[in-house]
Amino acid sequence: MNINHEGVLKLTKMEKKFLRKQSKARHVLLKHEGIQAVSYPTQSLVIANGGLGNAVSRKQLLLTLEKCGPVEALLMPPNKPYAFVIFQTIEESKKAYSILNGKEIIDDLGQKIFLYLNFVEKAQWKKLGLQALPPGLLVVEEIISSEEEKMLLESVNWTEDTGNQHFQRSLKHRRVKHFGYEFHYENNTVDKDKPLPGGLPEICSSILEKLLKEGYIKHKPDQLTINQYEPGHGIPAHIDSHSAFEHEIVSLSLGSAIVMDFKHPEGVTVQVMLPRRSLLVMTGESRYLWTHGITPRKFDTIQASEQFKGGIINSDIGDLTLSKRGMRTSFTFRKVRRIPCNCSYSSVCDRQRKATPPSLLESSKEALELEQKHVHHVYDEIASHFSSTRHSPWPRIVEFLKALPSGSIVADIGCGNGKYLGINKELYMERRVEALQEIARLLRSGGQALIYVWAMEQEYRDQKSKYLKGNRISQGDKGELNSATSMEQLLVNQMPEGVSEDPGLSVHSSNNTKDEECKSRKVLNSELPIHTNRTCFHSQDVLVPWHLKGKPGKDKAVEQSGLARCPDPRPVFHRYYHVFCNGELEASCQAVGDVSILQSFYDQGNWCVVLQKV
Repeated sequence: MNINHEGVLKLTKMEKKFLRKQSKARHVLLKHEGIQAVSYPTQSLVIANGGLGNAVSRKQLLLTLEKCGPVEALLMPPNKPYAFVIFQTIEESKKAYSILNGKEIIDDLGQKIFLYLNFVEKAQWKKLGLQALPPGLLVVEEIISSEEEKMLLESVNWTEDTGNQHFQRSLKHRRVKHFGYEFHYENNTVDKDKPLPGGLPEICSSILEKLLKEGYIKHKPDQLTINQYEPGHGIPAHIDSHSAFEHEIVSLSLGSAIVMDFKHPEGVTVQVMLPRRSLLVMTGESRYLWTHGITPRKFDTIQASEQFKGGIINSDIGDLTLSKRGMRTSFTFRKVRRIPCNCSYSSVCDRQRKATPPSLLESSKEALELEQKHVHHVYDEIASHFSSTRHSPWPRIVEFLKALPSGSIVADIGCGNGKYLGINKELYMERRVEALQEIARLLRSGGQALIYVWAMEQEYRDQKSKYLKGNRISQGDKGELNSATSMEQLLVNQMPEGVSEDPGLSVHSSNNTKDEECKSRKVLNSELPIHTNRTCFHSQDVLVPWHLKGKPGKDKAVEQSGLARCPDPRPVFHRYYHVFCNGELEASCQAVGDVSILQSFYDQGNWCVVLQKV
């Protein structure tokens, strides 16, 4: 900092840059997290870029902070890009503010990051309630010895299948071997009429006998899947098919620990640590109702306490740190079911749901007719009005576009109005309406695609999406505002592979009896239910009404587009949508081939992925 001839302080270029960064960090924390910085010194500091979400471990950050004085508490919220530190005295806090602001450190991924500190009146964090393991879930630590683990790992010959084409197709993200029956990942089941020769490996016999004797399983398994996961890889959330396997599914974790995510249909998520050499037992509700999956990442957030080994990850932000993943191998044992499943979870049971036969898309001709009527024709009619409601770019998509290299060619695919054209002036924009399968073809090696699809789960982690929150607007306008983005519509319009699970869905209206009868009526001869705007989805395949403004209804338009003849002077167009369940988008992308999933996340009522051409 210099003083010019007029006695005015003059900041250097670097000092100005630092102040801008510090101010931006202060603004972001206030806007997105509600954390208010103060201008006077206190014992507490918030450290932007110093969180678990930045791949900064507790040990690493603590070593840096303790150079300024004794630390009373270090609070690191899970998955957040910041942390709180409380020093014993204000003088020590001021010293850290002076020395560490703008300081460069290396995170656990080997990347450079810069810390930005601000004083806060009090380091606070909303504590989550104590969680419990999903009913029927059990984690047994040290179920086998290190010697048994070594023998099991050495017994797997990964080289013998390298010439097998089917084996190679299964190795997009991990190596896999099947015994007894081949596990089909596209539907999480097996072909009961095609057992594999040789049965289960003999080395597993003593372990299975132990599990039977100690009561962890009631049936001796006849199917085994061995997966090998490299750090950074995972599996989409899923439920193993009810009709294919018996009540219990057990899995051994070998070589490295992992955090597995269990999700209830209502949005509750429980993260469970599976230590090395542990046994995971899934029975009852945890097996039949909750999905389980592994988030693809290289670090897991776990308890820092030395006594913690396995089980549920609690929300004590004063005791969280990062655990680097290693090479993990899982042995998952199942018993093939021979009698129909009669579980108490009929809403997710593939056997019990078959009582309602599919009535949609029985042929490619029907699919084409549906698409022409409820996609192409509808958007031709509502294009102008639809475009007028699409004007605010979504932050995550803007972030994706601005991160692309200069000169990148971008295809904005789907039924949008091009609101993302021009976000980054150094990119060349090219509009194409292609099927989902063409996305991978469009990408060059290393090219990326950001895909949004409308989510079945409009309430996620106890938060309602913007789509549901929009029900505060007037009933007459509820069809005009829609959370679907252009990229989302590509997938739902071009991938009508699903069928309605509940074709007799009753749709309610808040106006009058005639209006209610009209909205609940099937459109023409379609068996698709009509969705009530701004409400949760009850079926994956629906017709979503669009109340067209500024264009009086015409009999011809009504006749061609399948409009419901409601007592509303404005035409009502019904758009076909297939809404995606958790994990479905990732599974669809994995089936495309030649792409890897870099990110998958939930954003305001949409499931989203970032793909990269390999």
